[in-house]
Amino acid sequence: MTFDVHQLDTFLLVGSGVTLLAILAVRFSAGLGLPSLLIYLLMGVALGSAGLGIQFEDASLAHALGFGALAIILAEGGLTTSWSAVRPAMRFGVALATVGVTISVALMAVGAHYLLGLPWELAVLLGAVCSPTDAAAVFSVLRVVPLPKRLTGVLEAESGLNDAPTVVLVTLVSSGAALDDGPLAVLGIISFELAIGVLSGFIFGAGGAWVMRRAALPSSGLYPLAVISLAFLAYGAASYVHASGFAAVYVAALILGNSELPHRVATRSFAEGVAWLAQIGLFVMLGLLLSPERITGETVFLAVTAGLILTFAARPVSVLISSLMQGRPRLKLRELTFISWAGLRGAVPIVLTTIPLAEGVESSEDLFDIVFVMVVIYTVLTGPTLPLVARLLRVARRSEPRGLDVEAAPLEKVAADLLQVAISPGSRMHGVEVGELRLPRGASVSLVIRDGEAVVPERRTVLRNGDELLVVTPRRQRDATEQRLRAVSSHGRLAQWAEG
Repeated sequence: MTFDVHQLDTFLLVGSGVTLLAILAVRFSAGLGLPSLLIYLLMGVALGSAGLGIQFEDASLAHALGFGALAIILAEGGLTTSWSAVRPAMRFGVALATVGVTISVALMAVGAHYLLGLPWELAVLLGAVCSPTDAAAVFSVLRVVPLPKRLTGVLEAESGLNDAPTVVLVTLVSSGAALDDGPLAVLGIISFELAIGVLSGFIFGAGGAWVMRRAALPSSGLYPLAVISLAFLAYGAASYVHASGFAAVYVAALILGNSELPHRVATRSFAEGVAWLAQIGLFVMLGLLLSPERITGETVFLAVTAGLILTFAARPVSVLISSLMQGRPRLKLRELTFISWAGLRGAVPIVLTTIPLAEGVESSEDLFDIVFVMVVIYTVLTGPTLPLVARLLRVARRSEPRGLDVEAAPLEKVAADLLQVAISPGSRMHGVEVGELRLPRGASVSLVIRDGEAVVPERRTVLRNGDELLVVTPRRQRDATEQRLRAVSSHGRLAQWAEG
């Protein structure tokens, strides 16, 4: 097969155009409260055999590219996750990623076999590929819902960790090893792969952070490349010894992202951009892989029924049982209900179906079609309702301070963070003077954005609803600064006495 310059020109023309449209679609999907993955999937379908006629049927290539994209997405998730925020929820998140996944797979397999009439192998595969949540799908929607850290921490931990065990399970079932060796052997293999994967991630993450702190690279642009390479080194090392590369890359990135490394802001921004590119390419590719002519009424019926089992049986039961293993403070029932509803599926289930496709498992094309349709339908139904559900369950916060990464050398030198705080109409911060905020030592309001204009505040500047504040705080005082801002937002200028 030859590849000439003209083909390259065409590829660059189409590829850059699709990428630009996909980037612009983020604004559109965010306004509707929908994960951008839906737009990307539909773009892939439009470019495929039913649209512009681009043929893509290589399941093995889709499997390899899909795993590479997921590794990039997990690396970005680890680098941008705050360990201080996720640590209290890690116990619950690990329970959801292990015990919760096991329960979900079992309930889905039983339901698919007895209610949908699928053979056991296909039923177990359907349960396994649908059990993990998708970080990209969840957080593209949750960006518009201000949630307390104990909830976002659980969702971040779960979505970062639950890919690893399900990948191992789907691979074993697709190869026939799970049926030949029995459940105990499968459990042992999964435990081994996860343990070695986590160990690999810890070694390369901690060792890489030690090296990066002492390296004096000639250009700041080399640091993000080095950090991403370290994360993928952990993935490659774990995969080489047949361990979980997904567990390794997430743990390594989590350690690197929470270490005091040079140019951390630039590294996170670079990782976020690469992850967006991976998501766009991944979803468009999965859309290309779909053949719409295979979608029948039976496919839609199976997809809808499987989604009902997952949404209203498997997911709630797995969350409820996993919650028995959470630490303190324990989440309330309404918070557990929101976690159950927020378990969005995205690219991960569709990518996992490429494993049996590549292995040539019988009826694997039907499995791909069912999962594809289920993901689209239930993302459309559940995604836009998350803000409403959060309000009804009273788990959303008002005026939640949001960390804002700013590429500025002075902030890096003094280990400071810049917070962006929006004063909502219901906030009692309205009418409070800047001096009455009484922020922790070293923190200050540097700028007030009012009616589109920037105002440098004084101590007597009165805050109003609709204002946006830029607050500079030393990193060690960030939690205390956020707590103080929330207290004033809830109780006004007398927050300290009201809380007492």
